[in-house]
Amino acid sequence: MPKKTAEPKVSTKAPKAAASAEPRVSKSTSAEPKTSKPTGTEPEEFDLLILGSGTGGKLLAWTLAAKGMKTASIERKYIGGSCVNVACLPSKNVIQSAKVASYFFRSDEFGLTKDNVQIHMGVVRERKRKMVAGSLEVHMANYKSSGAQLIMGSGRFIGPKMIEVATTEGKKRVLHGKKVVINIGTRATLEPIPGLVDAQPLTHIEALELDRVPARLLVIGGGYVGLEFAQAMRRFGSRVTIIERNARLAHREDEDISSALHELFKDEGIEILTGAEIKRVEGKSGDSVKLHLNHGGRNVVLEGTDILVAAGRTPNTDGIGLDTAGVKLTDRGYIKVNERLETTAPDVWAIGDCAGSPHFTHISENDFSIVKENILGGNRVTTGRQVPFCMFTDPEFARIGLSETEARERGIAYRLAKLPMDHVFRARTISETRGFMKALVDKNERIIGFTAFGWDAGEIMAVVQVAMIAGLPYTALRDAIFTHPTMAEGLIQLFATVPPGKA
Repeated sequence: MPKKTAEPKVSTKAPKAAASAEPRVSKSTSAEPKTSKPTGTEPEEFDLLILGSGTGGKLLAWTLAAKGMKTASIERKYIGGSCVNVACLPSKNVIQSAKVASYFFRSDEFGLTKDNVQIHMGVVRERKRKMVAGSLEVHMANYKSSGAQLIMGSGRFIGPKMIEVATTEGKKRVLHGKKVVINIGTRATLEPIPGLVDAQPLTHIEALELDRVPARLLVIGGGYVGLEFAQAMRRFGSRVTIIERNARLAHREDEDISSALHELFKDEGIEILTGAEIKRVEGKSGDSVKLHLNHGGRNVVLEGTDILVAAGRTPNTDGIGLDTAGVKLTDRGYIKVNERLETTAPDVWAIGDCAGSPHFTHISENDFSIVKENILGGNRVTTGRQVPFCMFTDPEFARIGLSETEARERGIAYRLAKLPMDHVFRARTISETRGFMKALVDKNERIIGFTAFGWDAGEIMAVVQVAMIAGLPYTALRDAIFTHPTMAEGLIQLFATVPPGKA
């Protein structure tokens, strides 16, 4: 069992940035689209307009512009979307720095000595910023080489397939597209808890820009973002408490995953309060804050220096004139789409988070493939697609296909194979034996679900996913020859434990 993380020397000076309040989603829509075009303004005509430049949107712009379509992307802030700027890639960059820090604190285990270890968050931030800047250069080069226009500014619909842009240069432009794609993403949800907005809490955006280690961090939310940041900040030296309103961490997953995550965080010295309801917040994040909770019927007050809000996402669909464009929303504020990702307005599509797609960059990329083919006259749908995911805690948690919970809820019979990571030889050589793998096999010998909690879980999952895509029986992996010693080799042992007989 890993030892608790040692306390490094840290800086705790006041923060330079804090989250601002964000408007809540408006869910009203108008049945009759209306056009409100500035008098005397003739719209600029395009074959394709894309509102937003996230993963799916930028790929559409580059691909279809290169095919000869007159294309424009409208982006208000983050060129390339949140993934490359303030989400997936930057967070994994910072998480890697935290992992390196954890190795220093475990160095005795590897026969090394450590003295006077310090965390320099300014250097951590600059490493992240350098990576983001490099990605931005690649994006700009792709816009230039493809011929797609990139228009920086805030866009709103003023009629069917017509967008007015307030550019960052202070100008107004009116654009009309024969076809339009909406790719506007989501933002961190700020629940209507008294005092929360006034406390100016961190979201993942501000947390990635910290040049200091929070002395006492209170993390609201026990999902992906909250867990990844909680562990990283703890490894940098922050005292961390996770406040989760549900009964367990990662509550939608199987109980053995929740228990394994709870044990991991406890071993690293992170305090966890589940089943906790926040009643009100006092103070300012970055200085001094108090959370007043109802926990197990008791009133509890938690004190800290900083709050990180990671309790869900809100679609960026409010205030951009979607009702004027004839684009309807779901009851949760996401854009209503069909299996072809078409909205309720003709020749208007929505992709990525704002369309209610699973909130993963790789799904937005798949949305791009679907919409691209449909724009070009094809008929591709989202129905039945695989949705792999990986949470980048250390060790990682990854899953493809059904969990045991989902299989039971759907009445799907399965045989279960499960293997502790300490049975995998590679895990022993690198002293990373925490966790397990498990697989669900149906009556036709096909793998219908795979879960891994352990070192390189995401990479191990990819091997199983390829077998699932190919429709191979589980015995193909059981009888395979994998290089020794590798993590994938553990799949041989795992599938050797599938119980005999039919599910």
